[in-house]
Amino acid sequence: MVGPLLAATALLLAPNASASPAAHPSIDTVFASLQKVRDFHDASISPDGRRAAWSSKLPDKEGRERLGAISIVELTSGSGTPRRLSAASDGKPRRELEPVFSPDGRSIAFLSDAARKDQLQVYVAPSSEGPARELTKVKGQLQELRWAPDGKSVSFLFVEGSEQETGALTAHKRDSGPVEEDQDVQRIAVAEIATGRVRSVSPPDLFVYDYDWSPDGRSFAAEAAVGSGTNNYWLARLYLVDAASGAARSLWKPKLQLACPRFSPDGRSIAVIHGIMSDEGSNGGDVWEVPASPGGSPRNLTPGMHWSASHLAWRSPSELWFAGHRDGGSGIASIEPATGRLTSLFAGAEKIGHFGVARNGATVAIRESFEMPPEVWAGPAGAWTKLSSANASAKRFWGEARSLRWESDGASVQGWLLYPDGFDPASGAAYPMVVVAHGGPSGASTASWPSRWQGTLPSQGYFVFLPNPRGSFGFGEAFAEGNVKDFGGGDLRDILRGVDAALGQAPINPKRLGITGWSYGGYVVMWAVTQTDRFAAGVAGAGIASWQSYYGQNKIDTWMLPFFGASVYEDPKVYAKSSPIEFIKNAKTPTLVLHGERDSEVPTPQGYEFWHALKALGVPTRLVIYTDEGHSIRKPENQKDIVARSVAWFDQYLKAP
Repeated sequence: MVGPLLAATALLLAPNASASPAAHPSIDTVFASLQKVRDFHDASISPDGRRAAWSSKLPDKEGRERLGAISIVELTSGSGTPRRLSAASDGKPRRELEPVFSPDGRSIAFLSDAARKDQLQVYVAPSSEGPARELTKVKGQLQELRWAPDGKSVSFLFVEGSEQETGALTAHKRDSGPVEEDQDVQRIAVAEIATGRVRSVSPPDLFVYDYDWSPDGRSFAAEAAVGSGTNNYWLARLYLVDAASGAARSLWKPKLQLACPRFSPDGRSIAVIHGIMSDEGSNGGDVWEVPASPGGSPRNLTPGMHWSASHLAWRSPSELWFAGHRDGGSGIASIEPATGRLTSLFAGAEKIGHFGVARNGATVAIRESFEMPPEVWAGPAGAWTKLSSANASAKRFWGEARSLRWESDGASVQGWLLYPDGFDPASGAAYPMVVVAHGGPSGASTASWPSRWQGTLPSQGYFVFLPNPRGSFGFGEAFAEGNVKDFGGGDLRDILRGVDAALGQAPINPKRLGITGWSYGGYVVMWAVTQTDRFAAGVAGAGIASWQSYYGQNKIDTWMLPFFGASVYEDPKVYAKSSPIEFIKNAKTPTLVLHGERDSEVPTPQGYEFWHALKALGVPTRLVIYTDEGHSIRKPENQKDIVARSVAWFDQYLKAP
């Protein structure tokens, strides 16, 4: 760890010095190289620990990472050579993902669109070797495969007949005619292995986000909500769903959000993650145990834990394992619910995803860091062996990554400082720096392989600062809730004090500071340029200009209730005090505004409103709308345009005299 108190060796340079001109690689070169880095859809390990499988993301004809190639490897044979598993006979790339092993480890189920493009079906194959068999012939959206405990059926989450991908990140279909709430319902469905017969189980009015079988196969634990699935995640409860009748009984109405329900192997309880979470699927919180039968009370197994659990897996009835955000990196731990004993198994400056554990304690995880591109690893926690080599030739465009710590309002705050590629401490130059505010707000800047802004800016001679202000995962629930009813208040103070820590650590020109971010990060940019003149340029992606108008425009307004405490109609003042548009006359910072045209999570009027105000006040600005894109920008040409425009904007205002 390196903090401002250890900055005595930092170079103390004149603030008006500028970085020496250098031959930087072109944006095309950097972007093309970063695009070649393959990510993974998922990874799993067989219950007996003998095999592991994963799905690598592959680009389609348009360059979008929608396709997937499944690999499977024997962990006990000694060879460790992965083999390809596919439902396609022609060898052409398909969208194949979510490999999951049967309880006895002899079979593997997965999703594939080999039979018809853009329509996933469930396939089953021997996990040793043998052809894959198409199990289902349905129409709609499928995800989250689970084997029944007896191995005689496979379940999945199913939106029957829908062509719209679930979630608020996708490009939402355009409204036409009478506008109604999106009522597509995602239900638990079960397919019999012997016959392929599919039946929907959970109630038709209950949208299920995540679920798990009970050990006896008679019921499901379901994280679900009545009504619109896109909008009601923040109101979800824990249900017990009868596997035969589909009847659902509410087990727990939590104070905050739920994630990752997992039945204990003895069937007596259900483990969940509970905490303030701003996005479904981006998990963080404490680990709770909920009795599966009436009479008991939910209890927090990790009170006061100073990190945020994100994945759960039972190893045995008496031992629950979990992975999560920890101090800007990741950790894995085990807990004994009966005693509350928590044992740290691994902690490191890296990101861990799709964590799983076998009965023998073997684990599988997707791991990455600032020094290590994403790959699949397996073995005992902290003593893994690398299984994949998808990114063996990945090129790095940034220098050293340092963890910084600083004090803010009596609390310790952490962030990462990425050094420019080819940084020369003897040059006597003071470099420009760009702050990258993470989204969420419940999220984290983790030690992961950089992409887009984080990966490109250091290649062009910039320091990049990645702060984790209050509201971030990885530092405990109290810290994660630190920005409730205070968006832009304490979190901006944390960021600005972190900027001071970075200035004390490295030769950075305080007159050449920029700030950028997407989603909540875009809001932070809009807020920062109305609150301080410390930044010479800003790039706001999908940011919120007015919380008041945003409340009535977006399709996920219920996420705001835990953070603001009430609706905008009940307490407009708490929304107004954090709205950049209320302070727009203070803005002097040149700001580039970017937005997806069909963004339902942060609709384009927010971008228009901020851009229009800056333009009217004579502040340099530009608005760019990306056609047919949602909250998540998917088309590679648009991703590249965002990077190129952002770098050009910062070059104009941070490098020019």
